[in-house]
Amino acid sequence: MGTTTPPRTLAEALRARGDEALAGLLRARPDLLTPVPGDITQLATRAGTRASVVRALEHLDRFALQTAEALAVAPDPAPYGTLLRLLTGDGQDDGAHHDETEAAITAALPGALATLREQALVWGEDERLHLVRTARELLAPSPQHPSPTGLGPTVAEATAGMSPGRLQEILTAAGLHATHDPVSAVAALTALFTDRTRMAELLDSAPVEALSVLDRLVWGPPYGEITPNPTPPVRWLRDRGLLLPVSARTVVLPREAALHLRAGRAHRVPEPLPPVVQAVAERDPQAVDRAAAGQAFLALSTVEDLLKLWNGGGPTVLRSGGLSVRELKRVASALDTTESVAAFWVELAYATGLLAPDGESDEHYGATPAYDDWLELPAAQRWTRLALAWLAATRTAGLVGGQDAKGRALSALGPELDRSTAPDVRRRVLALFAALPPGTAPDPATLLTRLRWERPLRGGSRGDVHPPQGGAGAPADSADLRSRIALWTVNEAELLGITGRGALSSQARALLPAPPGSTGGAGSAGNTGSTRSAATATPAEAAAALLAPLLPEPLDHVLLQADLTAVAPGPLERPLADILSVLADVESKGGATVYRFTPGSVRRALDAGQSASDLHAFLAAHSRTPVPQPLSYLIDDVARRHGHLRIGAASSYVRCDDESVLNEILADKRSAVLRLRRLAPTVLASQTDPASLLEGLRDLGYAPAAESVEGDVLITRAGARRTPPRTAPVPVPEGPPVPDETLLGAAVRAIRAGDTAATVVRKEPAAESGVPSGTLPRTTPADTLATVQAAAMTGSTLWIGYVNAEGAASQRVIAPVRVEGGFVTAYDHTADEVRTYPLHRITGVAELAEEE
Repeated sequence: MGTTTPPRTLAEALRARGDEALAGLLRARPDLLTPVPGDITQLATRAGTRASVVRALEHLDRFALQTAEALAVAPDPAPYGTLLRLLTGDGQDDGAHHDETEAAITAALPGALATLREQALVWGEDERLHLVRTARELLAPSPQHPSPTGLGPTVAEATAGMSPGRLQEILTAAGLHATHDPVSAVAALTALFTDRTRMAELLDSAPVEALSVLDRLVWGPPYGEITPNPTPPVRWLRDRGLLLPVSARTVVLPREAALHLRAGRAHRVPEPLPPVVQAVAERDPQAVDRAAAGQAFLALSTVEDLLKLWNGGGPTVLRSGGLSVRELKRVASALDTTESVAAFWVELAYATGLLAPDGESDEHYGATPAYDDWLELPAAQRWTRLALAWLAATRTAGLVGGQDAKGRALSALGPELDRSTAPDVRRRVLALFAALPPGTAPDPATLLTRLRWERPLRGGSRGDVHPPQGGAGAPADSADLRSRIALWTVNEAELLGITGRGALSSQARALLPAPPGSTGGAGSAGNTGSTRSAATATPAEAAAALLAPLLPEPLDHVLLQADLTAVAPGPLERPLADILSVLADVESKGGATVYRFTPGSVRRALDAGQSASDLHAFLAAHSRTPVPQPLSYLIDDVARRHGHLRIGAASSYVRCDDESVLNEILADKRSAVLRLRRLAPTVLASQTDPASLLEGLRDLGYAPAAESVEGDVLITRAGARRTPPRTAPVPVPEGPPVPDETLLGAAVRAIRAGDTAATVVRKEPAAESGVPSGTLPRTTPADTLATVQAAAMTGSTLWIGYVNAEGAASQRVIAPVRVEGGFVTAYDHTADEVRTYPLHRITGVAELAEEE
């Protein structure tokens, strides 16, 4: 085939591509690589399957999709000029900004066609553009699936079942001459509808009411219902073929007539240019970074508070998986936030691997050992761990509180929250943030408009999920999942410190890929650090380096006050914060954290193994103010009473050296629920378990201590419960992963080699051999050996039949290099590598035809 001959099939068009173009197709449509096609024909067949075409259409932007839709209603094949006129119109439209739109379409159409060609949705030269058959079936109009263009069937399609007599009646009513056959009648009617002059004359004679009917159908849907006795305007249109019957009660506006009424345009509003993301505010980039850093610090504190809440044992895992509504409300109350925001923090900790089920028979949630490792990292690195996990996670916290297709509630940490499109939407939203100048906050409405333009078919990909009522960031008019995820992304990015005051921070820019054409990383804006160190750092390291100077340094002191409170004017060092969280209760948070000392909190520290002298020394060492006397009295008073009562297991018992204390307990009516009875002057027995007895006596105002069977005081360590080691949940991929360059190169070579073997010209067997043309003849072992040896000496290529050790037969094209010991070593064009074959497994051999 000559180089100037236009391709006749998609396979021929793909075969004419270079290796880079084939690699681009496989990169854009990675589903074609699973498994690697054997040759170009297999690749073309797979590229035309319905599932693959639907996936490719879903990844088109709006104008590329409009181009494909225009080709679906154009003749096949369609010249470039016809396609252009379907998008721009025939010049009869005098609407506002028509010239600007036409110029934009003319400039953008080559790029849209290049995209469709690259993805093998369109093939052929500009004068013979073919839309692949499956795409045409998906996008072309039909009664069951109206076209996105709003156009109906052609005259030929709509009159396919019409009687010849009825066709002649339509021609007569339209002022056309009668014909001798239905084919010429359809052609005459089509010619009338596509002739602007004659069509205008026909419409000028139409009643005004008939034109009103056409106005309602022209932009779609083109179908309408009529009564058995239609009104005169409808009857006038039906008699002249401007409305053609689809059924007894339904008529349709033919495509040719609709295009005349539309001035030749396939789409009402062509969108050749992506919508511009508008800015709502421009702020100081440094102020944005500081605000984002403050929110990042708050995010770290919130995650720590969440996992501290479950340190002693987390909530039970529901039988269907996930967190119950009651437990989510408790988390929201403890974190002083809404349930939707609490669900976000829970899902973020789970996605980072800090939280997981313990795997026991009575399964509970709890912190993982990775949480302890995470706590040892610097604050900036802890934040990058959270941010990267959020970017890659397919779990979508915004769905919590909604319902699935069966009406079941979606719970936090439940199994139904994975949405494979979430990472792509998050990264695309942040990329649009990054495309704006530093410190610029985008308008969410224009952001959504841009996302819908980029992926117009992806909105309803998971229409089986209903949004939660009043969910965070879920607009009442936003039904498509992609838009909802985008709004959740904006809100979650602010919570996490990715953005500050609505604009992308410098540390978040460092986590994103560099924009095309930039000389540095995405985080280079506002970065005054060393160019050399920025070039060698990973995105996480670069982001941590930008964030670290903006976070407050941990403090080693607090300010004790006379009202039994301690004020931490900033974040505390880890050992100080851990001990103080046991010794006191957090009363309020903000720029400073206020801790309150109570008898219960002091007793908690004593239960953890601290003595009164240890607590006095700790406070004196870490307070910038003198230890107030009331606090010293509180510690001494609780320590004096702590452990005076001892609780052990009988079922349980109370032991005390002071008989009067036991008499006081027995006389207290509130102790009746503990079912106590005296065994000895200093011992009481109870039918409740030791833990319940311990809590009951504490509720009565005593300070008992638990003891072991040996009589030693049991020390309870706070925050020691961890799940077994657990890995973070693996994101659910959206289709096959994008192949790397190594895999692409190997796949292209394999496809080329297989195509060479499949399309090579073979020498036809002699007529007297009786072997059908195109079939490999069987040869004797002697003939096989002689032919292979001759090919090795002359360097020629052979066509062989081969049966492997498993008995699978195949045909291969080889170039023998060496023949010895019953084996032939040859370059296998089919596998694109050198292989060795046993001669006894070669069933037949034939020479290839000489190239002319």
